[in-house]
Amino acid sequence: MRRFLALLALCLCAAVQAREIIPLNEGWKFRYGHAFEKDNWKAVSLPHTWNTADAESAHPYTRTLGIYKTQLKTRPEWKGKRVFLRFKGASVIADVQFNNVWLGQHRGAYTAFCHELTPHLPPVGKSAELRVRVSNAETSDIIPLTGDFNIFGGLYRGVELIVADPVCVSPLDNGSSGVRIRQESLTDAEAKLTVDVALANSTGQPQTVSVEVAGKTFTAQGVDAARVPVTLADPHRWDGVADPFLYTLTVRVGKDSVTETFGVREVRVDPNQGLFLNGRHIQVRGVCRHQEWEGKLSALTEADHLRDVEIMRDMGANAVRLAHYPQAEEMYDACDRAGLLVWAEIPFVGPGGYDDEGYIPSDRLHENARQQLVEMIRQHQNHPSIIVWGLFNELRMAPNPVPFLKELNALAKAEDPTRPTVGASNLGNDAGLTFVTDLIAWNRYDGWYGGMPKNLGAFLDQTRKKHPKLRIAISEYGAGASIDHHEERIRKPNAPGKFHPEAWQTEYHILNWTELDKRPYLWGTFIWNLFDFAASHRTEGDRDGINDKGLVTHDRKTFKDAYYFYKANWRDDVPVLHLCEKRFAKRQADKVFVRAFSNVGPAELLVNGESCGVAQPDAHRVLTWRDVPLRPGDNAVTLRTPDGKATDTCVWTR
Repeated sequence: MRRFLALLALCLCAAVQAREIIPLNEGWKFRYGHAFEKDNWKAVSLPHTWNTADAESAHPYTRTLGIYKTQLKTRPEWKGKRVFLRFKGASVIADVQFNNVWLGQHRGAYTAFCHELTPHLPPVGKSAELRVRVSNAETSDIIPLTGDFNIFGGLYRGVELIVADPVCVSPLDNGSSGVRIRQESLTDAEAKLTVDVALANSTGQPQTVSVEVAGKTFTAQGVDAARVPVTLADPHRWDGVADPFLYTLTVRVGKDSVTETFGVREVRVDPNQGLFLNGRHIQVRGVCRHQEWEGKLSALTEADHLRDVEIMRDMGANAVRLAHYPQAEEMYDACDRAGLLVWAEIPFVGPGGYDDEGYIPSDRLHENARQQLVEMIRQHQNHPSIIVWGLFNELRMAPNPVPFLKELNALAKAEDPTRPTVGASNLGNDAGLTFVTDLIAWNRYDGWYGGMPKNLGAFLDQTRKKHPKLRIAISEYGAGASIDHHEERIRKPNAPGKFHPEAWQTEYHILNWTELDKRPYLWGTFIWNLFDFAASHRTEGDRDGINDKGLVTHDRKTFKDAYYFYKANWRDDVPVLHLCEKRFAKRQADKVFVRAFSNVGPAELLVNGESCGVAQPDAHRVLTWRDVPLRPGDNAVTLRTPDGKATDTCVWTR
């Protein structure tokens, strides 16, 4: 009897389930657009990019047309339903055809989009072909036009079907869920929200929309859209890594429902004191991240995104700049749960130090940039982790982008007046684009491409003195490093050259962080980059086609010494004792310089069992020993705390 009742309950639950999300990631076939032989189709699963074979090597990599196809059968349970097809990301241009009907084109690699299949479905039990033509070929009217990263082609984020009732929350609002949550005000007593709901409603009649959150229900009516005021009593704030609390909100219209998570929080940025979260000053210790792994590139799984967030938190970062484009929904979800502060941005990117153009003014490019900005905000604005909307990165002043940037800034404020806008500049502090966005940040490489780290502090202080009302940050700083390149003398290498010693990256970060850490007026600092990434035009370091500024290798297997410098400085909740240059296994000198990091106090260095002394960590938890003797042959090196609870070891052979 119990078994029967359980089965009955399961059937009843299935019967009232009005919305179904069906992953459509298996059973695809792929070929390049220039391959016409019938037997040239290759079976693939999504997410998929065709660049895995060539985009981790030197320029050029494949930027072409690819074609995907699969069969879609109409199910009996779809009778009387509406069926939508949602692409989480297709790079860069996607033309979608179903049952020999062209459904539309999406232009932009990094945001989701959706089409309705309902009018084009074949009879129940019959199949029709779904075909998607995807191109990552270069264009002059879809951002990004350029950039120091690769633009991989393919259906790289997966596809899903949404099956809903005839009257439902619309998935056609710029690829969003159809639910937009805006925080209007926040006090300890209450949070006032506005929930905007897009409706797919062919009846022309007003519909009742209910919002359920924190045990209460709020309602409003609308035909194509509804605006529901919501009040939360005694709100529990999302408080970053200290307490990333999330509410669950369910919107219902008829039998259809959509559930979103969100958080309430207050972010304030002061030109003299930096960033405050819920009234508490936060030293924003950030990293930058591209959405790619070695061997997979941009075709990442949810587990890959989660692993990257796990590494960020292990290092002690509390913020991430998701560069230089909107990233996967799963990444923003993970940042919400981890409490990371997020800089989200559109791919309006300049050429950096390369001879290219990031901005070619045209009506079509302007339309596309506006489209991508609206899509980013509508798809991701419910994430409490996102604290700023980024509008540009390293644009040049010719042709002058400022008038159009002002237009984008106004559009961002109209779409979401609750968050500030920001830009990342590599120009001087008087450039016109410095004064467009609410906040401004600079990409600085003092001690890598030119100058020395001390120049960074001088630039920041001069900028603050000259423009005291600017709210400034460092959006990028970093240096390349090969885990196989070492030398006894720590010195600045030739950045475009083939030799990128790991020890200089370590030195660079120690010196740059020393400058940044003593300037509390900065509202944030972001390391470029947490992970090595593909950049096909680069021919430097130990491997062509790779930007090696990451603190972790492209495959996430090796953590460079600089990673542990930040972990020792940014974490007090776990012991960190790290001996540097362990990979520098073969030595020539009979006396060497030794460096280590410790957040557990002093440590003793022993070589072949003989003490070389106890060192005290400096203000940034760096320990050093000079003229440490090495004998010919193998040398067993041990670093340990006085109580022996923490150790690190290696063998150096002279």
